[in-house]
Amino acid sequence: MNMAESTKQVLNTRPNLDETDEIYQLLIEAHQDLDDVQSQRLNARLILFLFNHIGDKAVIKQALKAAQSR
Repeated sequence: MNMAESTKQVLNTRPNLDETDEIYQLLIEAHQDLDDVQSQRLNARLILFLFNHIGDKAVIKQALKAAQSR
């Protein structure tokens, strides 16, 4: 196993959040009073921030595939 393989991350799709209702409420509130275009832009910015936080192209690709298949 080379160094890249040993540090390869896998997307965690199991529940991993505490206070899910509160987090969902934060998301709903962030979209309050936005029109459709503003809401889509907010979602896009949020996704880009989270992609940056993940920082791993392979994990991001896994997340995109998982989201497309559901």
